[in-house]
Parts: sequence; C-alpha cells; structure tokens
Amino acid sequence: MEKFAIQTLASPQERALEASRQVAIVVGASLVVALCARITIPLMPLTPVPLTVQNLGVLLVGLLLGSRRGFAALALYLVEGAVGLPVFNPTGPGGIAQLLGPTGGFLMVYPFVAFLAGYIFERGAKTFLRAAIAGLSAEILLFAGGLTWLYIFTHSLAKAAYLGLYWFLAAEVIKVMFAAAIATRWGRKALRH
Repeated sequence: MEKFAIQTLASPQERALEASRQVAIVVGASLVVALCARITIPLMPLTPVPLTVQNLGVLLVGLLLGSRRGFAALALYLVEGAVGLPVFNPTGPGGIAQLLGPTGGFLMVYPFVAFLAGYIFERGAKTFLRAAIAGLSAEILLFAGGLTWLYIFTHSLAKAAYLGLYWFLAAEVIKVMFAAAIATRWGRKALRH
C-alpha cells in the first residue's frame, strides 16, 4: 500500500525515472542471461543439448527480480535471440533456427521458468529453503518444456530423456543450490538497506 501511495504522489519526472530504471533492470537482466549462455560445454555427439550456465542465469533473474520483471527479462531475451542477436549459446545456429532446434523447448519456457521462480520466492520469507524450492520448481518446469520439445523431435520419451535430462541432473542441482544461496544472501542484504 505504501509503495502505491508513493507512486501516486510522485511527479511525472519521478515516474519516468522509475520506469526508465525498471526498463534498464530488465534489459540488464536479459544481458546477464546472454553472458551466462556464452559459458557452454558442448556434449556432442552424446546430445545436441549443451551444458550451459544459462539456466543459472534464468533462475537468478527470476529469484532476484521477481515474477513480473523476471518474465519480462526472459521474454526480451527470446526476442533478442529471435531477431538474430548473439544471445543464445554459441554452439547453436542462433536466431529462429535455435528456437526451433533441439534446445527450443528449453528456451521457449525461460520466461515462465523465471516467473515461477520469482513467484514462489517473493511470496514469503527470503530463506534458502524457499529459494531452493522455487529454483527446483522452476527447473521441473524447464525440463518439462525441454523434454516435451525433444519428444516431438524424437517421438520417444526414453530418447528425449537421454538427450535432455540424464546428462544435466547433477549440474542442475548445483545451479539450483547456487542460485538459492545468491538470492538468499542478496535478499538479506536488501532488507538491511
């Protein structure tokens, strides 16, 4: 309520400055995910899906920015990639082809993954457990989207799991824990200021 009252009483210049700040945060977050995508370990010929730090970036954006801004940042990220900016992992073809390729299912659910992580984390105490549950829930959504897309390509659930799940489980657990730790620490610092 207090935030709404402040926004209502703010001058047009203050509202414009705040809107600009929010846009800058969303754009910056999309660029953080793009930088995380550059850290890639190709797993060919085992699977066309590379191991990247990109998922960690998506989790962090959702946990730190919340559901709405996290969704906006990842939707912007997909638009940036679709128009040909080099924001996706460098092992893929880039652009629309990357969205329609084997990793497309993972990419297309990124906005929803960030939204879910942010939604769960912003609805209570900023504890490590809540952040870990938010991250794990978001990862389940991520892999549901990615594996569904791979299933469409392979027509085999076993093959989809082989290509898009088994190679990544250990790394994803580490990413969830790392994102939860950062979000929890960041949240505690924000509460002190």
